[in-house]
Formats: sequence, C-alpha cells, structure tokens
Amino acid sequence: MDLSGVLEIASQTDPGMVRSHNEDSITQDAAHGLVVLADGMGGYNAGEVASGIAVSMLSAELKQALERTDPTRLDASAAEQAAVKVLDEHVRRANGSIYQAAQSQPQYAGMGTTLVMALFYSNRVSVAHIGDSRIYRLRGEMLDQITRDHSLLQEQIDSGMITREEARLSQNKNLVTRAMGIDPQVEPEIKTYPAQPGDVYLLCSDGLNDMVEDEEIRLTLATLQSNLPLAANQLVQMANDNGGRDNVSVILVKVKGEFPAQQGWFARLLSWFKK
Repeated sequence: MDLSGVLEIASQTDPGMVRSHNEDSITQDAAHGLVVLADGMGGYNAGEVASGIAVSMLSAELKQALERTDPTRLDASAAEQAAVKVLDEHVRRANGSIYQAAQSQPQYAGMGTTLVMALFYSNRVSVAHIGDSRIYRLRGEMLDQITRDHSLLQEQIDSGMITREEARLSQNKNLVTRAMGIDPQVEPEIKTYPAQPGDVYLLCSDGLNDMVEDEEIRLTLATLQSNLPLAANQLVQMANDNGGRDNVSVILVKVKGEFPAQQGWFARLLSWFKK
C-alpha cells in the first residue's frame, strides 16, 4: 500500500551554530510510511559514520522487508506483530554492523548513534528508539512526548533525584544509557500507537529539545501545521537562535487521512503466498 497520499512529510537538518560538521542523519519514505533519524557520536567524523550506517541500512533493508511482508495486508493484530518484529530485527542488525565497523577500524573506535524511527501502517504507527532522540505527537492542541529518553537524566528524573526543571540546567544532558554500536547487542524500545487524521509527529535529535522548550515546540507546530516545510525550518531556526550548541534535525509527519489495512480473503491469500 502506497501511503504517500495520506502522509505528508517534511524534514530539515542543520549543523547548528557551534559544531563544524553535522553528525545527524535522516531519511524519509512516504510511500512505505517510514521515517528514520539518527544522532551520531564519536571523535572526528565517526559519529557521522555511525548515524549514516544506521539510517542507510534501515532505510534500504526495511523497504525490502516491507515489500516482502506488507503489514497493510494483514489483520490488525498480525500487522502490529509483523511491524514490531521487522523493526526489532533490522535495528539489531544495523547495530551489529556499526559495532563491527568500530571494532575493525581504529579511527571509528567508540563510535555510536542514537536512533528514532516510525513506521506507519493500518491506522497505526510503531516507533522504535535507542538513546535520547525523541518523537513527539501533536494531537489537537496537545503535544505529547511518546518516547522516553534512554539517558542518565531521565533515570534521575524517574528516581526523583531531580525535577524536570532542574534537568534542563544539568551539565549531564548528553549522557545516554543506551546507544547503537557501543555493544554487540542492543535492545530497541518499540511501542505502537493508533494514528489519527490530523496528527503531526515530530522526530528530532536532542539539538532541538535541548535548545527549545516543549511549549515553544507545541505552539510552533500548532500554528504552522498547515505548512510542514515552514514548521520544520522554524524549529531549526529557533534552536539556532537559542544558541544552536548541537546539530539539529527534525522530521515532521502529518496524517492527512485514514489508511486502514487491506483486509478480506484475497489480501490474506496474498500475504500467505508472500511468506
């Protein structure tokens, strides 16, 4: 099922005002309902290499996997199970590739990347993430963060050691507790949510949310959601206007209509033959 008619996508990435190069990588594919964002870390250009491997592998391999087993041709329960399985398998595979590159090439030692991605199908969105890149959802006037940071700060907030207000002033913002490429194995956190017409999903690296308050993000999306390219540009500009201490990347996805599963005996028969 081609979702380009019901999903509008806009994206932008920028090195920011301090960094000399951009270690973020992004990709989008409206037809397959897939968006991916990675924020690399490591010396020299290693972070750029790690995020590039993650995004390029996941984009290419997930497209092939989705064409073999199209979740939109399955019933609701089977579709979600298939989507979660394919995301989990391919994130783990990309992690292994980054880890092997870091182990085999001294200039890439210690490189890694965060990851956040979303797959839309059958009036649902399954999101996978590792690290502190985020996904927000604007529904009506309400903005919700639907991923939970894998970071030291988030653990301190959860344990009650610090408040969210104190966390914004912390010097430990960039200490992630989970990243791709650091260990031979990694466990992505994957959750599935109902997607509704009118929803706007924001994927971003921490270069945005470290520089721009959530309420400012909400107001920008609510005001400019009818012009996604302008909204993406404005979010990046706000981060840079506030100091732009890191690379900043955003992907915006607006759900313009329903995209239910193609059900019925013929669709089920097709999916059976594709296995």
